[in-house]
Amino acid sequence: MKPSKSFFLISFLPALAYWYLEEHYPIRIAILGGLALATLEILIEKFWTKHVHGISKFNFFLILFLGGISLLGDEGIWFKLQPMFTGIGIGGFLLFKLYRGKGLMVEMMESLNQKMPPVEIFQGVERNLALLFLIYGLFMGGVAIWMETDKWLFFKTVGFYFTFALFLGIEMVRIRLRLKKFYSVSYRKF
Repeated sequence: MKPSKSFFLISFLPALAYWYLEEHYPIRIAILGGLALATLEILIEKFWTKHVHGISKFNFFLILFLGGISLLGDEGIWFKLQPMFTGIGIGGFLLFKLYRGKGLMVEMMESLNQKMPPVEIFQGVERNLALLFLIYGLFMGGVAIWMETDKWLFFKTVGFYFTFALFLGIEMVRIRLRLKKFYSVSYRKF
């Protein structure tokens, strides 16, 4: 199994463990189980790839911090707020990079020395992606506070991937339309 497919499944483990344990055991057991699997996730990533990605580290320490608060308060809500903070953090970072310069996507393409479409297209996609993460993060905060853990689990896993796939589909159509318009305008100039 390739590491990318494996990590897609592994990333669900802390949430799945938390959901199952919360249903059958006291909240402290659920939080400890989620923390244990978050630790295992980092160790497996380190073993398979010989590297731990920055987002994985951020999520791990966020889960560790929020799990610790949940343990102290004997309240699971803090553990379930992790996707909210992650979404707001990623969305905010992407918007900050756009504000400070070309944006993360353009920087990555330039570092690869690849021929690329107009910068404005990448910046538009990155802006929309940042807004998606911000909005979904806020949504996940509401889900954590007002919905049951099984619904939280759905929106943290399958719901997010469905939303992201829908976003990519819409962005692909939008990019094609913008490229078509861009190239038709540039050909008319010659």
